Amino acid sequence: MGLIDLILFPVYVIFFYIVFRGLRKKYKDPVLKKYHAQGFWIKVFGAIAFTIFNGYLSLGDSIGLYHKEGLNIYHLILNDSDNLKLLVTKGADFDESLLKNVYNAGYFKAESNYLITRMVAMLSFLTFGKYMVTNLVFSMIAFTGVWKLYLFFYEQYPRLHKQFAIAILYLPTFVFWSSGIMKDTICVASLGWITYALYEIFFRKKSFFTNSIILVFFTYLLIVLKVYIIISYVPFFILFIILKNIQSVNNRSIRYLLAPVLIICCLYGFKRVLNTYSDELGQYAVNDITKSIKNSNLAFENQADFAQSNFSLGVEFDGTLFGLVKLAPIAMSATLFRPFLWESKKLSTLLSSLESLIMMMFTLYIICKAGLISCIKMVIKDPLIMYCFLFSIVFALFVGASTLNFGTLVRYKIPCLPFYVISLFLIYEKVREKARNKAILQTPVQVTQEIGQLLPA
Repeated sequence: MGLIDLILFPVYVIFFYIVFRGLRKKYKDPVLKKYHAQGFWIKVFGAIAFTIFNGYLSLGDSIGLYHKEGLNIYHLILNDSDNLKLLVTKGADFDESLLKNVYNAGYFKAESNYLITRMVAMLSFLTFGKYMVTNLVFSMIAFTGVWKLYLFFYEQYPRLHKQFAIAILYLPTFVFWSSGIMKDTICVASLGWITYALYEIFFRKKSFFTNSIILVFFTYLLIVLKVYIIISYVPFFILFIILKNIQSVNNRSIRYLLAPVLIICCLYGFKRVLNTYSDELGQYAVNDITKSIKNSNLAFENQADFAQSNFSLGVEFDGTLFGLVKLAPIAMSATLFRPFLWESKKLSTLLSSLESLIMMMFTLYIICKAGLISCIKMVIKDPLIMYCFLFSIVFALFVGASTLNFGTLVRYKIPCLPFYVISLFLIYEKVREKARNKAILQTPVQVTQEIGQLLPA
């Protein structure tokens, strides 16, 4: 990061400010205008924080692999237009003699790494290859998806606008790790756009063609980058769409008949898709998922001697489905509530540990306030809570079971955090609503009793 970076950055901030301010004008709702403006500036400062952290405090893949090699491809194209083919070449076919850093050899065999590098190369024609400015562009891409996610939840419960803003726009680690040149940034953007496109197509029945293109494009990005997000997310969102549509049926008997039939059809269809594309899913195929988790655990254990941030779940995983079930509570807790404060040995995990502590305390508060049985009933009865909660805990299970390094865990877990926090807010709102209704019902009785006491015997 140099002087030109510092000069160009505010120029690009002004450009994006003008663009997003123009988009904001279409909103008549002052609440949406307020949060859209706040979300924009939060992502701007997120890009600054990400640049400082990765540029000076913790050099990693963002600057050492994606930016360095993306910038290298950009310069190769400037020097020879024939190298434009590198923008459409598969990562496995990349000529490693062209690498800027020989120590990056082998990384492009993973198409996900080459996709981010390719994006950096393409964006460098607009950002002049400057790291801070490119981080800003990635952050703005994430903001478009994050905002779509906020719009979706706001449409469900407009009165919970503040709670959704906390969960989606303000959550520190979610903001930070989606504000720069990282896979996670594009994954967050994709998740938001996929959610909104699916909702527009299958519930609101609007703009089928446009939303289908959006859906295909961002689904492709997620499949290349982190296919397990799609595997753990789509079934629960489709379940939400099914139950949401069933709720609009007036006849109760038809609702009870349709619900199990459609859910079974959905599960069967999803199973067929997984079996059909098992080769493409590779280690994330149903038959190989436990084996993949076992291999990941062994890899982290082998690095334990020189990786300070590695940790243990305290339970030996035997690589079987039953073993995964036994591991589930500990793995989910690790994703959602760790690292603990005393486990944070680096600045990168300290922020997450503070956030995890607050999340744990909020979870315990909700359970005490509502009661464990009532919480379970609310999850089962409310489609929105069910979808948010089930996705977050299933995602937390697989990430927690396979990621035994805090530095990696704090990044990998961010897709599920907003959904988990939202499920807690929704349960809390149900508890408050129940208490209000109870108070309203009791008031006339109390008034009658008081009047009765005033009347002569």
